[in-house]
Formats: sequence, structure tokens, C-alpha cells
Amino acid sequence: MSTIEQRLPGVAQTTAIDKPVVLTRRTIDTVLVASGAVLTAALLVAGALLTWGASFSADYVDDELSSQNISFPSAEALEAEGRTDLLKYAGEAVNTGPEAEAYASYIDGHLEGIADGLTYADLGAVEREAKAAVQAAIDDGADEATVAELQAEAARITGQRDTLFKGETLRGLLLSAFAWSTVGQIAGYAAIGAFVAAAVMFVLVLLGIRHQRKLAPAAK
Repeated sequence: MSTIEQRLPGVAQTTAIDKPVVLTRRTIDTVLVASGAVLTAALLVAGALLTWGASFSADYVDDELSSQNISFPSAEALEAEGRTDLLKYAGEAVNTGPEAEAYASYIDGHLEGIADGLTYADLGAVEREAKAAVQAAIDDGADEATVAELQAEAARITGQRDTLFKGETLRGLLLSAFAWSTVGQIAGYAAIGAFVAAAVMFVLVLLGIRHQRKLAPAAK
């Protein structure tokens, strides 16, 4: 009985000390088993979601790359260009993340030789200057040969810029596919880890239940 008696005239105050709460081993096992079961379920759900993410990424990359119908040049062409680092992909269609990264590198090598290493953005100012020179020559009444020469130069720069735009765009798309592929691969590894952890937790839960049953007779 846990009470504090009221002080009454002529009656001494008495107290009763509460009994401490005893946490039995069976109670601890119950909490641990329940926690382990919840964690096992959470790991299984995480593993399933990660597996779905990895599968989605792989399908997305394959669909996007396959629709482009991109293939590597032959081994002879790659050797002639000095791209011996890509010989293992010679003649293959680009439909995986690593192949997309490799072909992006192949494109980058070509882009570097188009305008002495300048990019699409770098050529913007150069193109505007070339077109301004053409207009200035026309306004100044320059002869047709001079105007034609300036127009040819402006057209050359515009062509370079257009080529760079297309090449850089394709290269960016290929690198994006490679990034998706990498994320999917990481998700796949994480899914395996989640399932392994869930299996370990499931075994621990079973061991906890078994231990509970052994303690049951003693608890009675």
C-alpha cells in the first residue's frame, strides 16, 4: 500500500515507500523482439523501394539510350583518331551508363578541335562581333568581295557554334544517363544491404522469441 496518512491530532505520521518497478528479463525481451520486428519490416520496405528505384533507373537509361541509335566507330577508326582508350567499345551500341560516359568522352574530343577549345558560350561574343562587322561593312559601303568575305567568316563561326551546341547537348544528355545509371547502381547495392540487414534482424527476432519461450515457465 502506497499512501501518506494525514497528520491527525495525537497520531504520528507514517509513510509507506513504494515498491520499485522491477523490469524483468521477459519484458526486456518483449521490447527487443517488437523493436526488431518493426526494424525488419522497415528494412524490407526500404529494400523493396531501392530495388524498384534501381530497376527504374536501369530501364530508363536503356530506353533513352537505345532510342538514340548511337554506336561507337570501328576499332580502325578509333585507332586512327588516337582513341585507343575506347577500343573495348568499338562497334558497340550505346545503351548502358558506362558506354554513355565513354561516348561523351569521344564527343568531347571532337568538340575540342572545332573552335580551338572554345565552347558554345565562348563563341557567343565572337559570333556577335562577326555579324556586327558584316553590318558595319555594308553600312560603310564596302565592296562586295569584302562583304562576302566577312559574311563567310560570320557563317563559319555560326556553323561552329551550332555544331558545338548540338555536341554539348548530346554530351550532356549522355552524362545525365550515366549519372542515372550510377544512382541506380548505388540503389541496387543499398537494396542488397537492406535485405541482408533485414535477414539478420529476422534471425535475431526469432532468437528473441525462442528465448522468451524458455523464460515463460520461470515467469509462472
